[in-house]
Amino acid sequence: MNDIETFDLALPHGITLSCRAAGTPGAPLLVFLHGFPEGAFVWDALLAHFAPRFRCVAPNLRGYERSSAPAEVEAYRAKHLVADIAALIESLGGRAAALVAHDWGGALAWALAAQHPQRIERLVIVNAPHPAIFLRELRDNPAQRSASGYMNFLCRPDAPALLAENDFERLWPFFERMGALDAARPGGGWLNEAVRAQYRAVWRHGLAGGCNYYRASPLRPPAGPDDPLRTLELPAAMVTVRVPTHVVWGEADLALPPALLDGLDAFVPRLTVSRVSGATHWIVHEQPARVAAEIERALAGPAV
Repeated sequence: MNDIETFDLALPHGITLSCRAAGTPGAPLLVFLHGFPEGAFVWDALLAHFAPRFRCVAPNLRGYERSSAPAEVEAYRAKHLVADIAALIESLGGRAAALVAHDWGGALAWALAAQHPQRIERLVIVNAPHPAIFLRELRDNPAQRSASGYMNFLCRPDAPALLAENDFERLWPFFERMGALDAARPGGGWLNEAVRAQYRAVWRHGLAGGCNYYRASPLRPPAGPDDPLRTLELPAAMVTVRVPTHVVWGEADLALPPALLDGLDAFVPRLTVSRVSGATHWIVHEQPARVAAEIERALAGPAV
C-alpha cells in the first residue's frame, strides 16, 4: 500500500522498534500489535482504513524484522516487552485512543492494559487469550494442552534453524494447520505468493526473537506433574483490565478455541465480545473488513 510509511523509533531504554504507520502525526493514536510468526505488515489494510481519522502505528515487536533483537531469553520476559509498548505510546503522545492486538501482541496488550491503563482509552483484542484464562485452560483442559503443544517445540534450542530450513517449510503449516488455507472457510486461500514474500522478508531477519517469547513465558503446556505451571498463580490485581475492552474471536481457531472466552468477564468488567463463526486464528488476513468494523464498534463506544 503506497500510503504506508516506515520508520525506526528509538526508545529511551535502548530498544529500537521498526514501525509501519499511516495518517497524520498528532491525530488520535491507534496502535496495532502483531503476533507470531507475523510482522507489522499484517495490519497494513487497517492502517490505511483508519488513516483519514487517526495516526495509526504498527511496530514490529522486539525480536522481529528490523527491531532490536537481544540474544538473551530474559530480554523477552513480559515486563520488558510491555515496557517497549508503553514507551512507544509515550513517545507518540502518551495515550492511545485504542490498542489493537492479536496473538502475542494481544498477550502484551492484556498486560499493558492491566498495568498501565492510563496509556490507552480502549483495548481491542483479536484471538489472544487473557493470561488468567489461558493459565486455567493449560492447567485444567487436556484439549488446550494438546492444541498448544507446538509451543514446546518453539522452545527448543534448534527451533529457529529448523523453522528456516527449505524456504521455511515448517512455518507455512502454522497457517495451514489453523485452517487459513481451507477453501471451504471464509477467507481461505489468503496466503498467496505476494503475502508469502512479505513473510519471507520478515523471517529472513531471524526467528530467534520470536521463539524467545515462548522460551521466556511460563504459560505453555506443562512438561510433567512437577511443572511450575501447575502451581503458578496470577494475582487478580495484576491481570484485571478495567479499560473498555472489545474482544473479537474467530471461532474456528484450532490453537485458541472459544473456551478461552469462558469466565473472561471476571477479569474484564467492561467487556464486549464478537464471535466470528468460521474465522480462524488468522482472521486479520481472512476478514480485514470485519476486523475494521469491529474496531469501529469499539471506537464508537465509551472510553476511559
